[in-house]
Amino acid sequence: MSNGILVVLSGFSGSGKGTMVGRLMDKYPDEYALSISATTRQPRRGEEDGVSYFFKSISEFEEMIRRDELIEYAEYVGNYYGTPRVYVREQLDAGRNVILEIEMQGGLQIKKKLPETMLVFVAPPSAEELKLRLTGRGTESPQVISSRLRRASEETEYMSQYDYLIVNDNLDDAVDKLHRLIQSAGIHDDNAAADMRISAQNTFTEHIKNELLQLSKGV
Repeated sequence: MSNGILVVLSGFSGSGKGTMVGRLMDKYPDEYALSISATTRQPRRGEEDGVSYFFKSISEFEEMIRRDELIEYAEYVGNYYGTPRVYVREQLDAGRNVILEIEMQGGLQIKKKLPETMLVFVAPPSAEELKLRLTGRGTESPQVISSRLRRASEETEYMSQYDYLIVNDNLDDAVDKLHRLIQSAGIHDDNAAADMRISAQNTFTEHIKNELLQLSKGV
């Protein structure tokens, strides 16, 4: 039995990457394992410890760092996020594809340690749509939304370091693309997902980079 594929899924806050992962897991529960991240941020409504995240205090998280229990970790908008090592290795060894939904900083850390990792970036169709999604959550203050939009503008500088880009305009289509992409990697068919390579989508990446820059200046 061959090992599974490690897939890092990143994107701007509000891009819908979490919803995509949930739908992917619902459709193909036997093919994927979702790595649960540890974080020091407070739970949102409906989130459960050990299901959505492992919610940790700052001191608990820093102890995990000290013990080298994380594949990667990063600070994002005042909170730590990180990927516990043991679960990921167990699932890959069992032949399952492991999805890590993490920030770009952490994704690039993993790529350096494990070059075979697939990096997939999820983007909304436009910067205005991103702002609408963040506002529509109803869980964050205007100040936090402004901070997330500024962070999104900064993150566009790193998009080119990812392998693939999926524009999440229609949820079902985006999930189907993600599944097709991972399956093509499993059979080593690079041509099957050539249209999703980030290098093939320069026009879109430059457009949303400029949109976010202008929007972040006005928030």
